Amino acid sequence: MSGPDGDMLIEAVPAAMLVVDRQSRLVLANAEARALFGEAIVGRPFVTVLRHPGINEALERVLLGVSQQSLTATFTVQGRDLTVEVRVTPLSVAGGRGAALAFEDRSSLERAEQMRRDFVANVSHELRTPLTALMGFIETLRGPAKNDANARDRFLGIMEREAGRMNRLVGDLLSLSRVEAEERRRPVQSVELTGLLRNVIAALRPTADAAGVTIELAPPDEPVTVAGDADQLVQVFDNLIENAVKYGGRDASVHLGFAYLEHEPVLRGPAWAITVADQGEGIAPEHLPRLTERFYRVDTHRSREQGGTGLGLAIVKHIVNRHRGRLKIESEKGKGSRFIVILPDQIGKS
Repeated sequence: MSGPDGDMLIEAVPAAMLVVDRQSRLVLANAEARALFGEAIVGRPFVTVLRHPGINEALERVLLGVSQQSLTATFTVQGRDLTVEVRVTPLSVAGGRGAALAFEDRSSLERAEQMRRDFVANVSHELRTPLTALMGFIETLRGPAKNDANARDRFLGIMEREAGRMNRLVGDLLSLSRVEAEERRRPVQSVELTGLLRNVIAALRPTADAAGVTIELAPPDEPVTVAGDADQLVQVFDNLIENAVKYGGRDASVHLGFAYLEHEPVLRGPAWAITVADQGEGIAPEHLPRLTERFYRVDTHRSREQGGTGLGLAIVKHIVNRHRGRLKIESEKGKGSRFIVILPDQIGKS
């Protein structure tokens, strides 16, 4: 297999493919293979193109007469970390025994599987901590503190908080699952955001008052109407405003503002930007890209003390994505944080 006909055949293969002769010298490479390994690879010994013991061993076996070999391999090429499914198949090349090597990129599947493993591990850890505490207190109440009324009341209070923490975690997990399942279905009902925000603020007023925090809303003169899911948008702003109250510091203020964007470049049209700004200590720049990851926390201990599950911003991001919007996070140490929800305008501004 060589020459123009061979070139045409391997170019039709929807994966990176290389053909080697009996001496393991590359005689053909399709466009995907050249993009992966480099343009000037034809004519070189295979081992100089990819130094992977498992793949080289499989190729050697096929050239010596063994039938097709398959393996999964992980390697770095041109600065990229890849996980690929490799199939090495015997092939007649220039009248002798050669081989074709097909590389199917499995990196995205491997990343998804790793994310699943990480998610299960994180959920297990988050549940194990309060469960361990509950089991310890139950054991104590059955033993040394069995007849100690003061200890019983104190321990029951802690157990109630730990059970509440587990309940919030399960609730957020269910919420995240629902949001992810609905993300492809864009909501179509009309939602007026100013009134929605007033209701969210009213519900959070007791929490804000207890923290000595003032919530300030600066609404526009005209109604702000977007296509959305009202319950999910309540969830978005409840999460963002509650976080601003919790982490903005005592005796501070949380400011909510609106801005109309004639043309939002990413959304490619008019949009409303709703900003939730706090006066907290700010977030270091290295944390900003990861804030919407599941279970990512800037300060793990403080977040748990405040009752956070580590899923709130992940839920916010998925809801905003479902609304075909954007979530921007701006922060600087010592200067507070700004969470900006940008949603497509439904009717346009007159």
